[in-house]
Amino acid sequence: MNSSRLIQALRSPFSGPTTTGPRASALPPDLLREARRRLGVLARLLMAMALINLTLGHTLFPRLHVGWPVVADLVVVGVAVLSLGVFLYTRHAHTDAASFVTLGLVYEVAVVAAVATVEHASISAESMSAGPTVSRVCLVILIFAAIVPSTPSRTLLTALIAASLDPLAMAIAIAARHLSVAPAHLLWMHIPDVLAVAVATLISTVITRLGREVRDARELGSYQLGALLGRGGMGEVYVAHHRMLARPAAIKLIRPEKLELRDDGHAERAVQRFKREAEAAASLRSPHTIELYDFGETDDGTLYFVMELLDGIDLESLVERFGPVPPARAVHVLRQVCASLAEAHAHGLVHRDVKPANIHLCRMGLEYDFVKVLDFGIVKSRHPPAAGQAAATAADKIIGTPAFMPPEMAAGDAVDGRADLYGLGCVAYWLLTGRLVFDGETAYQVVAQHLNAAPEPPSHRSPHAISATLDGVILSCLEKDPAQRPQDALELSHRLIGCEFDAPWTEEEAARWWQAHLPQHNRSAVDGAIEPVPATWPS
Repeated sequence: MNSSRLIQALRSPFSGPTTTGPRASALPPDLLREARRRLGVLARLLMAMALINLTLGHTLFPRLHVGWPVVADLVVVGVAVLSLGVFLYTRHAHTDAASFVTLGLVYEVAVVAAVATVEHASISAESMSAGPTVSRVCLVILIFAAIVPSTPSRTLLTALIAASLDPLAMAIAIAARHLSVAPAHLLWMHIPDVLAVAVATLISTVITRLGREVRDARELGSYQLGALLGRGGMGEVYVAHHRMLARPAAIKLIRPEKLELRDDGHAERAVQRFKREAEAAASLRSPHTIELYDFGETDDGTLYFVMELLDGIDLESLVERFGPVPPARAVHVLRQVCASLAEAHAHGLVHRDVKPANIHLCRMGLEYDFVKVLDFGIVKSRHPPAAGQAAATAADKIIGTPAFMPPEMAAGDAVDGRADLYGLGCVAYWLLTGRLVFDGETAYQVVAQHLNAAPEPPSHRSPHAISATLDGVILSCLEKDPAQRPQDALELSHRLIGCEFDAPWTEEEAARWWQAHLPQHNRSAVDGAIEPVPATWPS
């Protein structure tokens, strides 16, 4: 999940749950998030129209005896260049959504100025005194009001400025061309512009009101949805706000209409996996396991569960952005993962998808490098399943992520907690080397190596000095035979304690790293797996 979305959601005054008072008049978050895309679409449209007008000005208009002065060429080319710039900005700029709304309003004024200039550059004196005329300026004002989201007050102000440019351009044309036109026509001719301002404000009011109604209606239990963090084939993850408590959360849900698009068997399995993930998280109390706040189903059949919102970064992104970590830090992280897995295994649960993306390194209060394990969507119980659960998972036998898949899972054999330790060994390898244990062009090639190939020691591929002891612990986790691995997570944690390092990883060292690389304002979030992967039960 892209962390910038959450950063904007937590900073933005538009994503909170309050719907009365000063924030009630702000632009609804759904519309605000659409500003970039809509502005980009409009910029492309106007760029195309400018190029079409430029072509017609030199081909068709002369045959129809329609005036097309040189100034029109300059203005239309300017609009095309401006539109291209706006479009590129919407594609590549990394800024908050509100800035795109402001850009859209400035862009509207610039386009109206260009349209008014071209229209009055060649219009005759008779046409200027012919009475009220619906000009292209009216169309531009209405188009921007309908496409670029803005509050009614800002829409009104921008539309008034834009509409005033029409008589201003006419006055400049009259003076420059020494035409004889009564000043009263400056206002009389542009009465439709004033009406367009009123209609544009009405359009903005209706759109904003509907957006607020949608925002107010998007409540699940005691939570109100905020910014969308991500969307998958079966569900969505949002920032959520409790209506009574000042505590942000992440809410994961499956809409009933998503289930209706799948066959009955697939839909039932998705529901079972979703419930299993919630039940697994609810049964665990380790501080290093993602905390579940709430779980339920709405009247319309939407399934949801609410979990803590994490301030940090997953291990996959950590290594991709900042490179392999020092051995002492890797061990500090791995031992916390062991604490989470040890409790899960004690409850008879096997995670089965231990990978860097499912392990988050967080800032928790005054603690740094605090680990949270998440996404229990394909968790397996070692206890006999209920009949419905067994049926829901029987169709999908091979699950997990190929790059971190234990050999016994790849072979379809029975798995226990030692399968998670194999995945954790792959995570350790990634942390220390920045590379996967096995690589291949296809998932099948990777899985085949997990089944048959011997891994290269991480010390041979890491930029850091790795002791022989740590090398041995990681390679023991990657043994093909589960009996040759550490037999439980606590044993692995004890083995990691005995590893030697050049320098320890302290709380002070962690705090300095976070302040330098991920300061408080640059936070990300739990994005989790949005669509849980199929799970199986043992026979």
